Amino acid sequence: MASHSAPPLYVCLCFILHILTSTLAQSDNYIVYMDLSAMPKAFSGQHSWYSATLQSLSKTTTTTDVLSSSKLLYSYNHVINGFSASLTPAEHEAVKSSPGYISSIKDLPVKHDTTRSSQFLGLSPNLGAWPVSKFGQDVIIGVVDTGIWPESESFHDEGMTEIPSRWKGECETGTNFSSSLCNKKLIGARFFNKGLIAKYPNITISMNSTRDIDGHGTHTSSTAAGNYVEAASYFGYASGTAGGMAPKARVAMYKALFDEGALTSDIIAAIDQAISDGVDVLSMSLGSDGLALYEDPLAIATFAAIEKNIFVSTSAGNRGPSLETLHNGIPWVLTVAAGTIDREFGATITLGNGIKVMGKSLYPGNSSLTDLPIVFMDQCHNLTQLRQVGEKIVVCEDKDGSSLYDQVNNINSAKVAGAVFISDYKDLEIFLQITTFAAMFMNSKNGEIIKGYIKNNSTEPKGRIEFKITNVGTKPAPTVTSYSSRGPSQSCPYVLKPDIMAPGDFILAAWPPNLAVAAVNSKFVYSNFNLLSGTSMACPHASGIAALLKGAHPDWSPAAVRSAMMTTADTIDNTNGPIIDIGDNNEPASPLAMGAGQINPNKALDPGLIYDANKEDYVNLLCALNYTMKQIQIVTRSSAVNCSTPSLDLNYPSFIYLLNPNDTKSELKTVQFQRTVTNVGEGMSTYTASVTLPVKGFKVSVVPDQLVFKGKYEKQSYKVSIEGPTKMRETVVFGYLSWAEIGRNHVVKSPIVVTSLQNIEKKITLRLRRGIFHSSVEIASEKLSSSSSSSSSSSTLSTEQNSSSSNNNNNNSNKALLDFKETELRLGLPGSKSAERKPTNNGVSVSLFGKDIENSSSKGCSLSPLKNIVSGAKRGF
Repeated sequence: MASHSAPPLYVCLCFILHILTSTLAQSDNYIVYMDLSAMPKAFSGQHSWYSATLQSLSKTTTTTDVLSSSKLLYSYNHVINGFSASLTPAEHEAVKSSPGYISSIKDLPVKHDTTRSSQFLGLSPNLGAWPVSKFGQDVIIGVVDTGIWPESESFHDEGMTEIPSRWKGECETGTNFSSSLCNKKLIGARFFNKGLIAKYPNITISMNSTRDIDGHGTHTSSTAAGNYVEAASYFGYASGTAGGMAPKARVAMYKALFDEGALTSDIIAAIDQAISDGVDVLSMSLGSDGLALYEDPLAIATFAAIEKNIFVSTSAGNRGPSLETLHNGIPWVLTVAAGTIDREFGATITLGNGIKVMGKSLYPGNSSLTDLPIVFMDQCHNLTQLRQVGEKIVVCEDKDGSSLYDQVNNINSAKVAGAVFISDYKDLEIFLQITTFAAMFMNSKNGEIIKGYIKNNSTEPKGRIEFKITNVGTKPAPTVTSYSSRGPSQSCPYVLKPDIMAPGDFILAAWPPNLAVAAVNSKFVYSNFNLLSGTSMACPHASGIAALLKGAHPDWSPAAVRSAMMTTADTIDNTNGPIIDIGDNNEPASPLAMGAGQINPNKALDPGLIYDANKEDYVNLLCALNYTMKQIQIVTRSSAVNCSTPSLDLNYPSFIYLLNPNDTKSELKTVQFQRTVTNVGEGMSTYTASVTLPVKGFKVSVVPDQLVFKGKYEKQSYKVSIEGPTKMRETVVFGYLSWAEIGRNHVVKSPIVVTSLQNIEKKITLRLRRGIFHSSVEIASEKLSSSSSSSSSSSTLSTEQNSSSSNNNNNNSNKALLDFKETELRLGLPGSKSAERKPTNNGVSVSLFGKDIENSSSKGCSLSPLKNIVSGAKRGF
């Protein structure tokens, strides 16, 4: 009898557990916007009101629903009027009926979007922005990122003064992080993951503290404000003294991005806390994809920041070179594009006849290959032949621009002594940081020299390769990188974005010493400094320079700081020609690619005139976007919004004229802009206008064309009229308006863009920009399928530090290189879609090119299934 009675009880229990599990699984995180004016007087504050609102849900939901127990995650004080909570669908519906409810959005996942750059930008310890601002002394930069490695030399506090008394932040204790790790440089460290844990209750946070086990946050924060470190380098490359843009500024880290994932509820909680703590600058290498401003939590949170006079610097994204790929098209923040600097890393091959040929390389292994035979293997497609080469230097030629990926992969499998790759692929740098064997890359012109030597040599041709060469002063520089995202903005196309360009290519900055930066053959290698590329690296450059300007001009508004950067930016490179766009066949760069130009901190210190803007100006813009009053209230956190003077014409230091792409016939049309400038120069001054718009059919007039100022802080207004056809052959045309001061050196320059691009699509994903390159070319699907068909044992994420201990096959070096923590995704083949990683009930899964790879552990660090396609990987994320 007993044997028959047990199963029904077991089945019953399982059934109940199934119901409970299903119900619990229905919970999701929501960010709820509330109208504070509706808060009953009985409540002492908004936190108690929000708590009571959630508790009242038990009266309107079923017993089963209550089992999920609504959980208040964050009660926001500054960034929004509202809270975030874990709610079942029924509870979410019930909260909509609560007094004061405005709207709610589901919590969205967030993904991850210097020894020379300061010198390249003209910063000098003896004159200019550094000494005038006291190197950013006492300016506090808040960084929202993956955390920080506090022991890094870049965060030592030698030479730092006492912490400003106005600082209200603290250093939170957590896993492997004590408050004693902070000092007079690193003055704050907090972490935020309540939203992540509530949404994915079965995951385990591998580093539940502000400590950085990804590297990205350490890199960006040291770029912005790292202290001086002598003899810094990446295995001998880029050697010199490292230092941030504002080396005496303070750093406060707000970790809201974890290996296990990141959510907007945690991001905006970090921003909320940064405002409370008293930061002066917010640096955020993350952004939103084309969300309307009232739907974008980051736009809403940063609106609160600028109201508190906090400057916000963000990255433009890494989805170039296509137009309309830009992130963070938020009118009140700085949107930063990525450019190159005048430095290249390379190697030299000395042929047997004594001729030396230069190429590019970042190989971190032995510094030379001496007197080895050289063999030319054409396109290196025959793996059988390559494996018979042995200890020789193989020369491969990428003839059609599409076989380099396969060549690198084949050479890696063949285990030759070294390789020379001949290719004119424009993003050749992509391969430099992922090649795990001794290799160099060169263009076809230099390649012909090597091919000629091999062909005409009667004896066995030989060569010697010397690595770890750093060349500075290279030309042209800067250039716009191909991966940097382009405008116009999808969220607000009426404001020209990006705003500015800053160094973002191969930037040397601090790195956790226990986190591999590369691999040599089958072994990881480590460094205290790392070279990363992306708009994530450009953003903290601008953040640090903003700190310098805030230090020199503490009374300037965020808009004034942004204006000073933009109107003094350089549009000429070090060849005295226009800055070129690598992603546009080396044509002169459009403002849709580089904004106003390359940031120039010394000129920005004294801009002459500024374009200022305040909350009312932004509200007028929101009103003109045809938002409802409720939508505007979400952004402004105020029900007392005055929309009596709506205007799309924000007082911005740039101009964009949007043509209707659907116009079937061309006719002349005139659009007018009005701007107001403030004199921040000393004494009386007179400025004269000049316009360049070198396109036939367009006429630009400025009225008045001369501005006379009687004293400092005086304001003057002018109007710009652009007359031209409503239909044009080009997609984008551009020029500049310059105000030149008579008798002095001030030139206040603003870009002008006319475009027929208006494909404004609504997208609903958030991405943290962290230095991955994206390209617009689609990768062949068969390459994906070949790499995804590996065994289940190789389809896991692991925390291994060295891949030589197991499964030592031909691809171990590639497997070692792919240290695949979420925020250090070193993948993204030329033309690939980005990888998406999301927590699951069992751990973490990675979606690559639309295919999911799930891990049984929550500590994913290395993505083995991609070991066959590493050769096409791109650096960073």
